[in-house]
Parts: sequence; structure tokens; C-alpha cells
Amino acid sequence: MKNTLKGYFLLLLLAAGGCSTAPPPRDSYRPTLPPAYTSDESVNGSIFQAARDVRLFEDVRARRIGDIITIVLQESTQASKSAKTTTGKDSSINVENPTFLGAIPTFKVPGLIPLNNNRDNTLENDISSKQEFEGTGDSNQSNSLSGSISVTIADVLPNGNLVVRGEKWLTLNQGEEFIQISGIVRPQDISAANTVLSTQVADARITYSGSGMLADANKQGWLTRFFNSPLWPF
Repeated sequence: MKNTLKGYFLLLLLAAGGCSTAPPPRDSYRPTLPPAYTSDESVNGSIFQAARDVRLFEDVRARRIGDIITIVLQESTQASKSAKTTTGKDSSINVENPTFLGAIPTFKVPGLIPLNNNRDNTLENDISSKQEFEGTGDSNQSNSLSGSISVTIADVLPNGNLVVRGEKWLTLNQGEEFIQISGIVRPQDISAANTVLSTQVADARITYSGSGMLADANKQGWLTRFFNSPLWPF
């Protein structure tokens, strides 16, 4: 009995732990810092010095690891799906009474009182069945996300494309809200103000969620999720 109570107690603790909202790992979205700068030894008397490099023909667009890019979020998706299925099947089997040597065989079922004593049983059978099925389904979903988030360049690919990632956390009274984004950006898509549209980010992964009391209030309990899961057989 004690072992059974301990087992129930452990299950309740696991369920209570699963109800809390755990924030996602932040290490993968930490800002990428540029490599340490090492100055070259200056040579006096030279017109050009590598330690004092001034690039006159370049703008201030982000292109190096650690540079900051602002991603303008303009996400809008809408999907709809409708399905309808109708099936029908009719089956019938009719077996006529055979004739043997010019006579129709008849018989009486032993132990049963015939409904009509003047009518004998024959081998004639008539079976029919009818099946019908009709199913309909309709689904509509729409999402939108707008705003902006500044990210850093995490890597520069051999073809020149930039791997970017970053996150933004907002601490409110009763919890936290966060947005995380990562993807690949072409340098040609970056504007002069170091901005790029989220629709131009390849392999984009955008997460918008929250943690805390308000997020927990919008979630179903573990028992309700169990009844709505495929594990519930009924």
C-alpha cells in the first residue's frame, strides 16, 4: 500500500512539473560577438598604414560577424482546407429454390412451429444490405506578426550570405514574452538603413511565445491534454 501511494505521489509531482511553462534555451540565440581586433604595427612615414585603414568606397551596411541587422517582421499567413467524402454500397443476394427431379424440395425445421402450417420451408433465400457514409471537414487558419527585432550576424557563408540570429525578451508584471528569429540573409537584400524584411530571410525560424502566470493560464492542464491526446482510446 505504501509503495502504491509513493508511486501516485511521484506521478503527481511529474504532472505538476510538466504544467509549468519552461522558457526555451537561450544559448543558441545569444548575440555573436565580433572577433578580437588586433592592430597591425604602424610604419611611420608611409602614406597608407594598415593599422589606420579607412574604406572610402564602402557603406555602413552590416557584412561582418557581430554586425547588427534589424529585421522588419511582416508575416501574414492564411490557409483553408475543405474536404467532403460520400460513399454508398448496395448488395443483394437472391437464391432461388432449386428443382430436383422435377420437384421442389421442402422441409420442416425440427423443434420450430411454422408460422403457416400450410406452407413448407424451402431452400430459397434473399439477402440484401445497404451501407452509406458521409463525412465533411472544414479548416481555416490565419496568422499575422508585425514589428521589428535587431539581430547579429553569426556567420558569413562562402557565397557571401549572412547567417543571422537573435532574440528579444520583454519582462511584464506577471511573466515574460519573447521573440526569437534565425535564418540566412542575402547582402543584396539589406537596405541602406541596415534593415531587411522577414519575408526575405531564408530558412527563417521565428518563435513568439511567453512564460509565466499569463502563459500558464492559457494552457490546458495535464489531465485535459491527456484526454485530448491520441493516447486516450475513446
